This record gives sequence, structure tokens and C-alpha cells, in this order.
Amino acid sequence: MIDEFRPYMSNAKIDSFRGYLDQIDAANTESAAARLALVDSGTITAADYDTRFAMVGVLNDDWATINADMTDLLDRMGNNLDNFAAVDALPPFAMFPWFFVLPGLAVAAVAASALWSMHRRRSARGRLWALAGLGVAIALAPVAFQMFGRAPLGGDMIDDFRPMMTRERVQNVQRYFVTLGAAEGQLRLGVVPQAAEAGIDASGYPAITQFSADWPSIVLDFNPMIATMSDNVDNFQAVDAMPPFALFPWFFLLPGLIIVGLATVALRRPTVSPPPTPTLSPTPTPPEVIP
Repeated sequence: MIDEFRPYMSNAKIDSFRGYLDQIDAANTESAAARLALVDSGTITAADYDTRFAMVGVLNDDWATINADMTDLLDRMGNNLDNFAAVDALPPFAMFPWFFVLPGLAVAAVAASALWSMHRRRSARGRLWALAGLGVAIALAPVAFQMFGRAPLGGDMIDDFRPMMTRERVQNVQRYFVTLGAAEGQLRLGVVPQAAEAGIDASGYPAITQFSADWPSIVLDFNPMIATMSDNVDNFQAVDAMPPFALFPWFFLLPGLIIVGLATVALRRPTVSPPPTPTLSPTPTPPEVIP
């Protein structure tokens, strides 16, 4: 999920998306003016216009909702650029289970070896020092990866992205682009030519002209981002179901300190001496019998 969102989490990309929305907003305003001009000139009745260019009417009716929803998505992305960068700087998420499994296996192996040595009444100090070293390494892992600063930022990003990373929200955005594409086609192929035939100067609709010229680029830029959102709804929900990000450093620090503490207590105990090796008493020499 982090890898797939990375291309869109930059100021430059988000600003380009905002620019497209501003452009569509201007084209929507001009389309309403074009309808009024065509109806007022007697070129077409309001009823005929609404029938022939129904998707332009849908755009006019729905644009406020579309614009507000898309702006909210971009605002959430823009507000979380630093949070995303912090999470992106953490080790890959696929490695996180191994950060628990591998140290856990190492601790278990060293601890079992130390217990076996004690059971055999042999010195286990070397193994206990190794156990303490493992505990220190585990406790320092969140410091090495700057988890105390980065993990809470990841939690903030998850909280902020939660309303946008739902199947319903993504499907709404996909429907918006169906409306935009159909309206652009009717503006380019119908409304603007109709206005030209009526003697209305098409240069009076620069935003519509620009919208039609840039529509392929708008689709080319927006579609991959929307597809990324759709493809990662399940991934996001899986991450959202994990414990809060702010707790992750403590999952290393506390077990590491416990291991160090237990190893220290064991090291402070009296050294167990091996049992003495039994010795055989010499067989007494029978007294010499003097005849």
C-alpha cells in the first residue's frame, strides 16, 4: 500500500490535481452560461437542451458535491505528506512480523541453553550475558528506527485516511469520473458546436475548450490514483485492524527491558558449583602375617 501510494504523495502531484479541479469548476460555470445563452437566443428550448445534453445537466447539478468530495480527498493527502514520509521511512511492513519472530526465537534458544546449563549444574554466565545483550538490542530497536517519532505519525495518517479508504467512497469517486467524461463529450461535441451555429463566439468559453483539451491528461493522471485507492481498500483495513501505531515501539522496548532484567537477576545469583567428583578410597593393605 505504501509503495503504491508513493507516486501521489507529493505537493507537486496534489497541486496538479487541485489545478484540474479548478479547471473543471470553471468549465462547469461556463457550461451553465452556455445553456442560458442558447435558450435565450431561441436556438433551443430549455427542455430540449436538458434532454440532449443531460449529462451536462448532471454535472451542473452534482458538481458542488463532486468538487467538495474530491477536494476533501486531496486535503487529506496534502495534510499527511509528512506523516506518510515518516511511515515510508520505517522498515517495510512485510518485515515487521520477523522483527518479533526472529528475536523471540533467539531469546528462547539462548534462555533454554542457559537453563539446561544450570540444570546440569554448570556455569551459564556466558549465555546469560548473551541473553542480556539480546534484550538490549531489542529494547534499542525502536530508537534505531526512530519509531517513537515516526509510529505516532503513522497512526495519525491512518486516522485521517479512514473516511476516504472505504469501498463506498472509492465507488463514488469512480462514478464522478463517469459523469465528468460524459459531460465533457457533450460539451465538446454538442454544446460548443451548437453555440457556434447560433453565432455565439466559442472563444467566450475558454474554460470548456481547455477542459476538453486537457481531459485525456486529467483521466491519465487521476485514474491510476483512483485505481490505487480501490486496490488498497482491503490492505488499508488490514493495517487499520492492527494495534495503534503508537504502541509499536513499546512492543520492543518493554520485552527487551524485561529480558535484560531477568538476565541481570540470574547473573546476580550465586554461581552454581559443579558437584564434587567422587573419589574411591584406597583398599587397605592387610597386615602382614608373621609366622
